Amino acid sequence: MADLLQVTDTNFEEEILKSEMPALVDFWAAWCGPCRAIAPIVEELAKDYDGRVKVAKMNVDENSKTPVKYGIRAIPTLILFKSGAVVDQITGAVSKTQIDNAIKKML
Repeated sequence: MADLLQVTDTNFEEEILKSEMPALVDFWAAWCGPCRAIAPIVEELAKDYDGRVKVAKMNVDENSKTPVKYGIRAIPTLILFKSGAVVDQITGAVSKTQIDNAIKKML
């Protein structure tokens, strides 16, 4: 079973940008209601795509450099990375289907 990877400003480049596997990063905060609402969906997707997509979470309150670099202005924001480049971005609490479709397009 896939565990969600917790990424930080320190390990983001190594874990996400240099990853050979495509990645989905959930930028979130503990106080954010919509972030908590989609958390179970993100966990399900981590299981669904185990071994094919790296699924990670980044707490924006504890890490400021990476969210600023990617222009995160609202949370939750999900960014899909492939070969170190942003391929898609989803902002707000959206359905599992919408996120799943974005991942399928990336693969």
